[in-house]
Amino acid sequence: MISRLPAPRTQDPTTAPALRWGIMGPGWIAERFVSSLHKHTNQQVTAVGSRSAGRADDFARRMGVPTAHSGYDALLSDPAVEIVYVSTPHPQHHRCALDAIAAGKHVLIEKPMGVNARQAREIVAAAHHAGVFAGEAMWTRFLPKFDVILQIVDDGMLGTVRAVAADHGEYFTTDHRIYDPALAGGPLLDLGTYPVAFARWFLGDVSTVSAIGQPANHELNGQISAVLGHVGGGQSVLNTTILANTPTTAFVAGENGYLEVPGPFYQPGPFRVVPRDGEPLEHTEETAAHADGLHFSAVDAARRIADGAIDSDIHPSADVIATLDIMDRVRAQIGIDFAGD
Repeated sequence: MISRLPAPRTQDPTTAPALRWGIMGPGWIAERFVSSLHKHTNQQVTAVGSRSAGRADDFARRMGVPTAHSGYDALLSDPAVEIVYVSTPHPQHHRCALDAIAAGKHVLIEKPMGVNARQAREIVAAAHHAGVFAGEAMWTRFLPKFDVILQIVDDGMLGTVRAVAADHGEYFTTDHRIYDPALAGGPLLDLGTYPVAFARWFLGDVSTVSAIGQPANHELNGQISAVLGHVGGGQSVLNTTILANTPTTAFVAGENGYLEVPGPFYQPGPFRVVPRDGEPLEHTEETAAHADGLHFSAVDAARRIADGAIDSDIHPSADVIATLDIMDRVRAQIGIDFAGD
């Protein structure tokens, strides 16, 4: 019987060794990443680089970054930069990460690490060869809330996990960059990464994939539903869409009970464990968005680099590649091609 929930093992972000960060690509997510570092850590954001000098200057001014570089080469040549946060559009992650690694910089790449598993493998192989850290900033995996959830599952509180379901849908107007095929648009990389990764965290590798899709227009996928059969015998049901807002909830079910996560499941917030025998247990946590959660992946990278490691032990590159491989298989069934494939 489950009597109480474990506490998160997440360390104080301010105790992580401070690295000097360079931002490659001053967009929406980079703003929230820098805000999160400034608010919650002692990490130092020393420079930003953009192909547009005006965008770099504007970002540096608004975000309190000392140096703005016109062009990525100038950023990578900056001796004050130890680690690069790659937050360019998805199809550019691969090239930007390889260039940063070739310049001797550590890299933390905004999810997805690449548009396919091949690109992620090449980034990881290059980092290993160069002896530098390469990680994916899948912020959900680093949140204290998910450390608690993983402990619950790993300690067998739910028994053998049999079923997982996860959903992530947001309605977007057609002028949003998620509708741009040149930027690997559609729901899968921006939204669908979360349900796919969630299912794999709790059920492991995938043996079978059955997926269907619906177009958003004549050149872009708009919605995907998939049933995954996992190697250990469990099954997961996943959905992602840019055509409608959805509850964005998730559950993990085992023989001894289930765990339900209200929407948005991938962000900080509460969840509930319902044992087969016994009273439900609540994990209480304030809801928060990106600016209060993106720093956890950064301080993990800082700690790993200080220890001489080149991979994350919380979100290792093998997990990154496995998730992208599943999405490659989903795309193959539906017939989705991305720029950069």
